Amino acid sequence: MATDEIKVLVVDDEPMVCAHLRTILGSAPDITVVDAAHDGAAAVEAVVRHRPRVVLMDLRMPGVDGLTAIERIAGLPSPPTVVALTTFDADQYVIRALRAGAAGFLLKSTPPEDLISLVRVAADGHTVLSPAATRRLVAASATEQAARDRAASLVADLTEREIEVLTCLGEGLSNAQIATRLHLSEATVKGYVSRMLVKLDCANRTQIGLLAYDAGLVTR
Repeated sequence: MATDEIKVLVVDDEPMVCAHLRTILGSAPDITVVDAAHDGAAAVEAVVRHRPRVVLMDLRMPGVDGLTAIERIAGLPSPPTVVALTTFDADQYVIRALRAGAAGFLLKSTPPEDLISLVRVAADGHTVLSPAATRRLVAASATEQAARDRAASLVADLTEREIEVLTCLGEGLSNAQIATRLHLSEATVKGYVSRMLVKLDCANRTQIGLLAYDAGLVTR
């Protein structure tokens, strides 16, 4: 067996997708698909058993999904390179997969020759993104940055007490809970919330809470 062999684990809940990927990758002389798993839990077990260099991971699967599996694999000793592989083009999945520990993101529509070359790149430890996925990632990142910038600008005009109330709202606390934490009356808290809805241009408490996240006041 060649020392530069790239062992790949394919993870997808559709057997036909796994078979298709096996065929494509198996046509490359230096790539061997060591196994196929159909859910996230089986994927983690297969990684431990086969020690692949690259894992192609579907994101949406029944049971343990791909995002959770990526997080678990990232916590293993000497984890393999995981590349998210999906048909979904929702921007949040690009961001979440990379934050979970994926080294790249490829669409299942990636041409076969590109898939093979990108698997080789991933095996060398480099980040890989298909052109389409890169465009989505850039757009999503720009959107997130715009939200952060807007939130930072709005929060900059708040008083210290208003920031405390905003943080509590971001944590999902009720008016009564906020009053207890900040040693205020519920009526006072209600007044703060009403004024902040106008000041922050928010339609409801949920939007205020999301603004707290965008502003970095709440991180969990």
